Amino acid sequence: MKNKANNTNKKRHQLNQLIKEEQEHVMGDIEDLFSEEDTNRIRSSLLEWYDKNQRDLPWRRRTTKSGNGKNVKKEEEEDDEKRAYGVWVSEVMLQQTRVQTVIDYYKRWMQKWPTLQHLAQASLEEVNEMWAGLGYYRRARFLLEGAKMIVARGSEFPNTVSTLRKVPGIGDYTAGAIASIAFKEVVPVVDGNVVRVLARLKAISANPKDKTTVKNFWKLAAQLVDPSRPGDFNQSLMELGATLCTPLNPSCSSCPVSSQCCALYNSKNDESVVVTRYPTKVVKAKQRQDFSTVCVVEISGSQGTLHQSQPDSRFLLVKRPDEGLLAGLWEFPSVTLDEEADLAMRRKLIDQLLKKSFKLNPPKNCSIISRVLVGEFVHVFSHIRRKIYVELLVLHLKGGMHDLYKEKDSGTMDWKLLDSDAVSRMGLTSSVQKVYSMVQNFKQNGLSNSSIPSRKRVKCS
Repeated sequence: MKNKANNTNKKRHQLNQLIKEEQEHVMGDIEDLFSEEDTNRIRSSLLEWYDKNQRDLPWRRRTTKSGNGKNVKKEEEEDDEKRAYGVWVSEVMLQQTRVQTVIDYYKRWMQKWPTLQHLAQASLEEVNEMWAGLGYYRRARFLLEGAKMIVARGSEFPNTVSTLRKVPGIGDYTAGAIASIAFKEVVPVVDGNVVRVLARLKAISANPKDKTTVKNFWKLAAQLVDPSRPGDFNQSLMELGATLCTPLNPSCSSCPVSSQCCALYNSKNDESVVVTRYPTKVVKAKQRQDFSTVCVVEISGSQGTLHQSQPDSRFLLVKRPDEGLLAGLWEFPSVTLDEEADLAMRRKLIDQLLKKSFKLNPPKNCSIISRVLVGEFVHVFSHIRRKIYVELLVLHLKGGMHDLYKEKDSGTMDWKLLDSDAVSRMGLTSSVQKVYSMVQNFKQNGLSNSSIPSRKRVKCS
């Protein structure tokens, strides 16, 4: 048994050694991956292509200078800072989000907060409302915190990678983008598009998510950066990955650096090799499944009906905690579940929440005009697949709405009451917008006769 165990350990060691040697072989000496000749060709070819083919995106536009001498220099310095701010906003928005989606958000953002100083005066709620629909809301919070920090220190906009990295939410990629594009610092950027281009140029099959591999891609990108036009070169590399060197259908015939592409060369000389083999596909972690029951609570000032909101009715919205998923955002009262529950259990949990947080306790201080299950849908976060049940609960407060406000100071949640127009105008996350849309459609379309609940006042189950 001992010999068998030793043999097993020996084989495992040999396998690990082979894997290590393969990884070292794949990456090789990173400084020698590109020859000086190839480096110069890639730089000139990419920049020439970029000058002719770059997309017209709002964050790439610069203002035109007028005059001369010191005034022009001052304008250029101010424009550099304004452009740095614009690059920062755009790069943060572009993380995990398509360019076409970002364009309108970027324009609205810059119209409302055209400078760092304007943004620093905003509230988190204002920023979240402007961000609504983009997802990954922590990005918006970091933008606001970073702006406030820079302005509070009374300093100029950080203009190097090392100083930019000290700003909350600015990592290596964003720091490199701002420093190279706005301030011409000769530094690389590495995002998914850049990794794909570099992996294909040198046919690198190592795991692109591996920490050592990531570091090597940064070294490789640093080797290529054009010292005279670092920002334009970095953008050309990203542009190539976004438009031609795409994940599934690369346009190799139109690629300006196809003659330097090892992946393309290999595919032409070996039928078993395809360009899209690079970079190696990484299996994504399985999303966690959970469940949520959402209760859209409508407080009616009168004895209202199920299908039509009364002019004096209000919807109850609550603010999420300042930490965690969707931090600081507004939503309808909800309870998250680790496992699926039936309607009776979901209603019981909602009733407990409403009683504890808002002192809503029918029939003691309110009566139920109607309570119906509207529907369900699945919302996917980056790491969570959430099944959401939507319920509409219309209440009439016996003492009027002021009774609810009397309990507000002692409550455990930050909340507010809004009419339907205010809810429609409010910046809400896509899942909350979906919930509200389902309720509105339900109220407008009505129910079939077989599913209309009794108008009799009932207790919360």
